[in-house]
Amino acid sequence: MELLDIRDLSLHFGGITALNRLEIAVRKGEIHAVIGPNGAGKTSLFNCISGVYKPKTGSIHLDGNPITFKKPYAIAAMGVARTFQNIALFTHMTVIENLLLGRHIRMRSGPFSGAFFFGKALKEEVENRLRVERIIDFLEIEKVRKKVVSTLPYGIRKRVEIGRALAMNPKLLLLDEPVAGMNVEETEDIARFILDIKDEMGITIMLVEHDMGVVMDIADRVTVLEFGSKISEGTPSEVRSDRRVIEAYLGN
Repeated sequence: MELLDIRDLSLHFGGITALNRLEIAVRKGEIHAVIGPNGAGKTSLFNCISGVYKPKTGSIHLDGNPITFKKPYAIAAMGVARTFQNIALFTHMTVIENLLLGRHIRMRSGPFSGAFFFGKALKEEVENRLRVERIIDFLEIEKVRKKVVSTLPYGIRKRVEIGRALAMNPKLLLLDEPVAGMNVEETEDIARFILDIKDEMGITIMLVEHDMGVVMDIADRVTVLEFGSKISEGTPSEVRSDRRVIEAYLGN
């Protein structure tokens, strides 16, 4: 079954075509990678899915519900969470505080109970902290849970950003270059966590990544973009042997 259905999606910036009549279907429970050279439209695609950009034509459906022209906060509430190419954490706050911010979309208590911290607000706080602690254990960041993010190494910050996205209880997790700038050990750790997110949490993942080793190892299906158009789609082995993909990356 399809969780994300993208049809005839086009996006323009003046005379530049960022996405050209794009069609992608992401199945529930899979890791679906989107690859392509720089400027292929990968991040623009993520921005359309998360509501940052509004496409000129086409439609995007999440679990059968239209999200094409909804606000980013509404799309987040429907179950879409993301990380960013450049880490977007609150560096002056602790790890726990950053993860708790990911719970804001699930909070339902009003200002009165929140101000006096009783009833529904107190119950929500307990539930939110339990959820965050489970994510901290899952991502193996217990030792830094109370540290300020600005003091942490790059690889750990990447885990914290993934953790904040997981705190939103997403149906669909968008990961924009999750292993960019990492060494071999850090890359292997993130790849393992991505597989565990799919297998243990049952979350569908859409992944943009330039590290072809990671993509070929963990992705179930791969879509290849070039200049905003889809030039190939299939399993990693099918895409790897596609002549159009080889030409797009290496030239004729």
